Amino acid sequence: MKTTVEITDSLLREARKTAVREGVTLSTLIERGLQRVIAETKPGTPFNLRRASFNGKGLRRGLRDASWAHIRDLAYEGHGS
Repeated sequence: MKTTVEITDSLLREARKTAVREGVTLSTLIERGLQRVIAETKPGTPFNLRRASFNGKGLRRGLRDASWAHIRDLAYEGHGS
């Protein structure tokens, strides 16, 4: 679909330079920018936590039933306060 928009001359110059540098058309660059803004401002976009597990065998022996406070204290042991 074609449409007309008004933007400042300086922004248009920068956009054209960026499009050339990226090897895309000005239309493609504008679409990508609009898609990014819409995605960033869309309400309710769920947060996806990346997987950060490892192939260990869980907590070491003696800590399986430990309280979080005890585990935290061990993690900070020797770091000073």
